[in-house]
Amino acid sequence: MEGGGIENPAFDTPSSDFGQRYHTGPAGAGAGAAAPAGPDPYPEEGPCGWGPCAPRVLQFCNNSKGYLVAYSLLAVFQGIVVNGLINISISTIEKRYELNSSLTGLISASYDISFCLLSLFVSYLGERGHKPRWLAFSAFMLGLGSLVFSLPHFSSGKYQYGSKIEDTCQTAATAFANATCSDSTNSPLRKYLYVFILGQLLLGVGGTPLYTLGTSFIDESVPKHKSSLYIGVGYAMSLLGPAIGYVLGGQLLQVYIDIQIPKRQATTYTKVDQDDPRWLGAWWIGFLACFFAIWLLIIPFSCFPKHLPGTAKIQAERIPETHDDGGQVLVQTKDIGQSFKDFPMALLILLRNPVLMSLIVASSSEALVATGFATFLPKFIENQFGKSSSFSATLGGLVLIPGAALGQVISGVLVSKRKMDCRGMIKFMIGTCSVALILNTVFLFAKCGNEPFAGVSETYNGTGTLYNLTAPCNANCRCLRSVYYPVCGSDEVQYFSPCFAGCASYLFNNMKKTYHNCSCIGKSKTGNGSEAVPGKCPTQCKLLPLFLTFFFFTVVFTFMATTPTTVAILRCVPDKQRSFALGVQLLFLRLLGTIPGPILFGVAIDNSCTLWDIDECETKGACWVYDNERMAYLLMGISAACKIITIVFVVMAVYFYKPPPLNKALRQKTSEKITAIHA
Repeated sequence: MEGGGIENPAFDTPSSDFGQRYHTGPAGAGAGAAAPAGPDPYPEEGPCGWGPCAPRVLQFCNNSKGYLVAYSLLAVFQGIVVNGLINISISTIEKRYELNSSLTGLISASYDISFCLLSLFVSYLGERGHKPRWLAFSAFMLGLGSLVFSLPHFSSGKYQYGSKIEDTCQTAATAFANATCSDSTNSPLRKYLYVFILGQLLLGVGGTPLYTLGTSFIDESVPKHKSSLYIGVGYAMSLLGPAIGYVLGGQLLQVYIDIQIPKRQATTYTKVDQDDPRWLGAWWIGFLACFFAIWLLIIPFSCFPKHLPGTAKIQAERIPETHDDGGQVLVQTKDIGQSFKDFPMALLILLRNPVLMSLIVASSSEALVATGFATFLPKFIENQFGKSSSFSATLGGLVLIPGAALGQVISGVLVSKRKMDCRGMIKFMIGTCSVALILNTVFLFAKCGNEPFAGVSETYNGTGTLYNLTAPCNANCRCLRSVYYPVCGSDEVQYFSPCFAGCASYLFNNMKKTYHNCSCIGKSKTGNGSEAVPGKCPTQCKLLPLFLTFFFFTVVFTFMATTPTTVAILRCVPDKQRSFALGVQLLFLRLLGTIPGPILFGVAIDNSCTLWDIDECETKGACWVYDNERMAYLLMGISAACKIITIVFVVMAVYFYKPPPLNKALRQKTSEKITAIHA
């Protein structure tokens, strides 16, 4: 556009006048300035601003560091929403809108579905487009998705929490008599399922350009030896998002869902508190706050030029490391990527690159393990070491997130300082994955047996049978198996609930609840009566610190392969296909890794279940008690198998890789092409 006006949106596709527009000079220079001769300038390098409006203060951010800050902030907020707030709020949403686990699973999967459908097309179309404006579009869609996800709260009315049922022997008989097997599939609240799915789809649209076009823009804007450092820092910052999301979401869930408890409910029913199972927290506040914060990031991304100053010099000095299979020559001679009709040929070139595909399979295998543990590590800690679910989630976060961030930063620094080439980075990955495989054996020696559990691992003082919660001592109570509220008896045996322990009453002493007159609990070693306290019995296993230490270093070495994998993928493909290659990688990463990972780990964990939740309708629900040793062996087996697959395919990548034999000629050709564009 002549006169320096704002150009077309991010989606501008390559055209025949590519390279004719040029931005240069001091702040406020017009868009139509003539390009000087020589190879130093680069098409559409220019000031930071909006057309003719380019304030001098913005030019301090018109460099790779300024872009990295904006990129990191967007990655942080994307992680807060997608991997933090949604994960911690999903159980609250499930209760509030009467959704079963399969439907909330559909909500969670909607992000990946959207990502898979769009990753190839966005990365292909955006390769020669205006990448910073694509990220402005990404910020717009991420903010819109956050807003849409919070909307059901404002249109579903006030939360009605009803009355509370105490699960003691005297009250459970009445509850059992009143319990009916009803089908609640016609709840009017279930219509909001589609709003949540729409929100996740929009978030998937917004997340697609971030890790394809955003990452490749970093790689093309910094010297080759610094690329791994910048990408490692960006990826590490993105891991702060889930951590902040969990902390923020956890704090917001301590606020009542409607902020204030209605007076009518507070007087008509027993008032709820955070320990009450009817309590629901204000899950929606975080999404609303992120909506405003993410939309503010549209401003910096919209003002970056198409190429940062100095990009041409960086590209001219870079020695190509593309895998020598003829792909680079084919892309250059036929100028593949100029239009959408080249899409099949461009995709075929990448799929026929054995180095790229080996690295993609290896990274997908690692992603399967990473997402599996990210989902189920808290459950593993909770069951193996007898900790509460909230404390287990905190420990899992303290191990996974700092370990992953540290691994990516360390590898980025090492690759940058050692100035590793493509083959060197792939060999580096073999070493880190091998160490992670060895450390994975922590599951063999840092596992715990099951604590005594009445009706599961032992009988009720010699009465009843194993795997049957009902015994003569609680048969008259007619307890509900749908209410899991574990208590620890004075005999140091765990019981499914106060009702199954035969407890008839309870008292509060210094704000601590104690159940009394429990017919199923024998006398303790100290001679105390038949009493029970809420919660699981303290575990006798002391291996938790050892497990956390070894697993932390396992995570560090696992994620030390992430940054080198990304950089090696960018190096082994033709220069004009870097973003597209990342799109292909992320597609396979989800299809082979992040989507099946939690499913495979969930099946393995369910396979170790010894006591299932069965409601009044005889419907199997969640698992209450697991075989700890079986769970440890299954998870170690899956993890070890995936590590071996990773190592095999990384070795294959080293074997297949052939560096280009005429580096100088290719570099000169690239320089001449840039010069010809400006001529």
